[in-house]
Amino acid sequence: MTDISISVTGKAGRITLQRPEALNAMTYEMCLAIEDALDKWATDAAVQLVVLDAEGDRAFCSGGDIAELYATGTKGDYAYGQKFWADEYRLNHKIFHYPKPVVSFLQGFTMGGGVGIGCHGSHRIVGDSSQIAMPECGIGLIPDVGGSLMLALAPGRLGEYLGTTAARMNASDAIFAGFADHYIPEAQWADLISTLEMTGDTDCLVEAATIPDPGPLQEAMADINRHFHGVSLGDVLTTLKGEDSDFARDTLKRMGRNSPLSMACTIEVLNRLRGPSLTLEKALDLEYRFTARAMEHGDFLEGIRAAIIDKDRAPKWQYADGAVPPMAVSKMLMPLGKMALKLGGTGMKIGFIGLGNMGAPMAANLAKAGHDVTGFDVAGTTAEGVVTAESVGEATKGMDIVITMLPNGDILRTVANDVIPAMKPGATLIDCSTVDVESARAVAAQADAAGLGCVDAPVSGGIGGAAGGTLTFMAGGTDAAFDAAKPLFDIMGQKAVHCGDAGAGQAAKICNNMILGATMIATCEAFALADKLGLDRQKMFDVVSTSSGYSWTMNAYCPAPGIGPHSPADNDYQPGFAAELMLKDLGLSQQAAEAVDADTPMGQRALELYRQFVEDEGGKGKDFSAMLPRFSDRGRG
Repeated sequence: MTDISISVTGKAGRITLQRPEALNAMTYEMCLAIEDALDKWATDAAVQLVVLDAEGDRAFCSGGDIAELYATGTKGDYAYGQKFWADEYRLNHKIFHYPKPVVSFLQGFTMGGGVGIGCHGSHRIVGDSSQIAMPECGIGLIPDVGGSLMLALAPGRLGEYLGTTAARMNASDAIFAGFADHYIPEAQWADLISTLEMTGDTDCLVEAATIPDPGPLQEAMADINRHFHGVSLGDVLTTLKGEDSDFARDTLKRMGRNSPLSMACTIEVLNRLRGPSLTLEKALDLEYRFTARAMEHGDFLEGIRAAIIDKDRAPKWQYADGAVPPMAVSKMLMPLGKMALKLGGTGMKIGFIGLGNMGAPMAANLAKAGHDVTGFDVAGTTAEGVVTAESVGEATKGMDIVITMLPNGDILRTVANDVIPAMKPGATLIDCSTVDVESARAVAAQADAAGLGCVDAPVSGGIGGAAGGTLTFMAGGTDAAFDAAKPLFDIMGQKAVHCGDAGAGQAAKICNNMILGATMIATCEAFALADKLGLDRQKMFDVVSTSSGYSWTMNAYCPAPGIGPHSPADNDYQPGFAAELMLKDLGLSQQAAEAVDADTPMGQRALELYRQFVEDEGGKGKDFSAMLPRFSDRGRG
């Protein structure tokens, strides 16, 4: 293959990219050839290290060769791209975990796919010509090839800035951001490679390295942190547009070239990655969720058309105004089920107790992700891909993780009495039920006494979130137990927050749902009032959803049929979250408030209204947003 040279010279495995006329862009065949060489050298005692370099002085590797991806994608063949990315990510993973030193010499441009092969090794060398960047948002992708891992680890909010602006890093800034290790003048590289080949020892690199002067990004960190600390693209754009400065104007100009959907998903991915459970595997999984959908549902094909096919530099992006709906982001980052990225690992053995409306799709998503799931439900319900057990004990014995999704605290305590003695030492119990705080703490104490980890992790997101893998988990328990559970939360949901010790997850859930219940009542009251004032519902939504009345119950779960995103109101109030479940959660909030002597008059009033609605007004079996027709039919008396 003329595009790449692969050989063993002395004690070094040598890989040299040989497409200088194409800025050494990596083809699919080059990717497979590199992987094959690494596999052979991993167990070859004669090869003590690997050296990656490239011909020419303009680029180490400017990215992946995307022409074929465009050609196949425009014909409706998305499988080729999905396989390309899966195989490329597998190579990135192997370089990151390679058992021998991997030394890369990164002259000129190192971008996109070049980061994937050049920036995951053990010794990453940069020089005066080095320019490293993640420009994927400019073609409708997100920073991938494991680049999101480095962005999430970068100082402050530099990761968000680099990912959404495609800003280039010089040698100093690349080291500062974690994309490189050593600055060495490029005139010394040839001699250093000869030394590596002769000795098989990397000490010469440390001896030759010097410290470069700080780069421009380091000097801009105060501006970057100030503007990119928000949790969404909208937050970032709001702060930038609100400041009259050279930095803000330049940054908005850079971001204005890129896909808003890609930038929004980039920020969300970095939010999900940050924390103690950050791994390359998690980063690659999230990246693949996006790239696997990028041709069909994202802006990738349009981005390539504008950049390299028609070259008009005028892409017609989705959400061109920058207002990317949260559901659009969630859709791109949902678990892929059977299509999930596979890096050669093995799944966990999981027992799942409670396969109801929420539990069944949660268990199914775990099974689709490659885990060995055994489930049990007293009603005999099953879940796709889940082995059915005949008893709680059968679903529990020998499992690495046991998950429960149960109706109330009394049932949880009863089930725990059967589950905990049957679990193997060191396993982890994850309770996703919504129960009282005291029951959660009692079960956690019981699990701890048995040598088990335990996490109380109630969820928010309803049946749709359970099916789509977009739940939010509010978790309580030790750091070790949370870390054990976190990979599963990433499959079943889009966010998991470690709220504190045992019971903290339940405390967060009941506080959240007290807000939700009271807010839904206020939203329904406002629509009913608008009706009687003669205000068009759509006009009210258009005003409130973009002004100070903004809320989740208005913008994402509007109780008015035909207004806003699709919600249970559009399905005759068939429950996404049943009114009786809201009544239960409000009851838990007031029980907790009474226990700690907290004054919660709005929560108490919301409880009374939902009790009246469910028990006396036919609200049982309807969605909790069905309060709207209830208020519409009533007068002030």
